[in-house]
Amino acid sequence: MAVLPYGRQTIEDDDIAAVAEALRGDFLTTGPTVEAFERAFAEVVGARHAVACANGTAALHLAMLALDVRPGEAVIAPAITFLATANCARYVGAEVVFADVDPDTGLMTPQTLAEALGRLDGRRLRAVLPVHLRGDAAELPALADLARSAGAVLVEDAPHALGTTMRFSDRAERVGDVRHSAMATFSFHPVKTIATGEGGMVTTNDPELATRLRTFRSHGMVRPEGCEPWWYEMPELGFNYRLPDVLCALGLSQLKKLPRFAARRRALAGLYAEALAPLAPVVRPAARPAWSDPVLHLMTVLIDFEAAGRTRLEVVEALKARGIGSQVHYIPVHRQPYYRDRYGALELPGAEAWYARCLSLPLYPGMADGDVAKVAGALEEALGL
Repeated sequence: MAVLPYGRQTIEDDDIAAVAEALRGDFLTTGPTVEAFERAFAEVVGARHAVACANGTAALHLAMLALDVRPGEAVIAPAITFLATANCARYVGAEVVFADVDPDTGLMTPQTLAEALGRLDGRRLRAVLPVHLRGDAAELPALADLARSAGAVLVEDAPHALGTTMRFSDRAERVGDVRHSAMATFSFHPVKTIATGEGGMVTTNDPELATRLRTFRSHGMVRPEGCEPWWYEMPELGFNYRLPDVLCALGLSQLKKLPRFAARRRALAGLYAEALAPLAPVVRPAARPAWSDPVLHLMTVLIDFEAAGRTRLEVVEALKARGIGSQVHYIPVHRQPYYRDRYGALELPGAEAWYARCLSLPLYPGMADGDVAKVAGALEEALGL
């Protein structure tokens, strides 16, 4: 039986042709296609600079390096996210303070950030990393005000939210335009809105940060003016986080399809809202903030498993038996053994309530309209409703 996965790339003949053309070119890496992808991406999201890199985790690490976050300083990350959001702080020796989230959206809020600020224990706060979970945008202006008052900046963790738009104070904005943050990071993993296989991007409006990002992604090397053409120096330690031209060629091809992919994801989300309505109140889509018009990466529903008399594992296995893939986004990061051993047990009730109920259903542009009804019907059967 063919299984509908929770997410899947959409690769078409023109994508394959773009990669083939790059393979026939002079540069497989460190060539002109990298800059072309960066320019196109910056224009799409409305940022002045975009810096391509190896993956979304590398993007977060580069952001910490560019900000010169130091050992013993603090970074605040939400408890509901992928591991990389917290890990990037530890890569540079900083300590992670976990913020709770809204139990119905999974997002860091001004209230949960304010509570986390009270747990800094005297450490200098350098950055706050709101995550645009599923594709819905966090409340950036309020979060930025709180971060600024604490002497820190926002770094948006935005892999889920390419194409998402927002409206704050009656002004239209785009995720990635970095109006409220120092940087925003993206991922092009196959299940994301556009795919390069692996790949990432950092956007910023600060030219100095852009220069530092580019330096750190290539071993920390610089070429001083007036030196011999072969000369290079490494004033700071960097990494090989470059994204090859071959993958940037795929990214350029995919980026041209973003309007179509976004429209399809929005249409499927609308179909889900209709198909799942009869399953309320046991099943309901994750709540939508008023300011956010998302291009959903994840179709996450919140399920009252106790009311249904089913465990989540039973539902996941029943869906799989009916050809429906699903996933859980995410296990609260503060529960992970590494962080529990480092910081002790934390009481974050919003994150626990989110985790107890969340399940991500299939959502990707290649789905047919009828697939949504199939998923909703299978979920109804799996829950015994």
